[in-house]
Amino acid sequence: MNIRLITATAVASIAFVSGAFADTAATADVQRDVNQQQRIEEGLKSGQLNTKEASKLEREETKVERDQTRALKDGTVSAQEQHKLTAEENKVSRDIYQQKHDAQTGNPNSASSQRMQADVQRDVNQQQRIEQGLKSGQVTNREAAKLEHGQARDTAREARAGADGHVGAAEQKHIQAAEDRQSHRIYRKKHNG
Repeated sequence: MNIRLITATAVASIAFVSGAFADTAATADVQRDVNQQQRIEEGLKSGQLNTKEASKLEREETKVERDQTRALKDGTVSAQEQHKLTAEENKVSRDIYQQKHDAQTGNPNSASSQRMQADVQRDVNQQQRIEQGLKSGQVTNREAAKLEHGQARDTAREARAGADGHVGAAEQKHIQAAEDRQSHRIYRKKHNG
């Protein structure tokens, strides 16, 4: 009888710890997205990054977000998936540093840079809302996976828009419409009970 109780307690503890690790891993990954996006925005604002460089970094962020989507799809993040995500995030971090410290500069006051800055700031806000939802329990890991998929679509749009070194007003209008839809999805996931 005691052995069954001990075994059941051990299994329940392992399941709880595994779930807690998955929640912590998901939250940490989204927080890392927030940090990376903030660094890109800061680079644009300071002129350390030009629009084309920010676009390249957004393309890398898209890949990370897609992989986060795959990892969270089943509601958990395995140790192997976490290792892969951490390696990808470390690469993006190094690339942000390198791009910010190379000889290329941007004009933070140009219309194109201003548009990219606004779009990246919106990414920061959306990622923070997802992170808050995960921390509060309003958003499950599976819901976060769907939201990260939406974030990946938006960052991919930003990457395409700035790939030529210029983000036009029409391009930004399409990006903002997509970001509005994503904002509504985040709201619905956080408030669906």
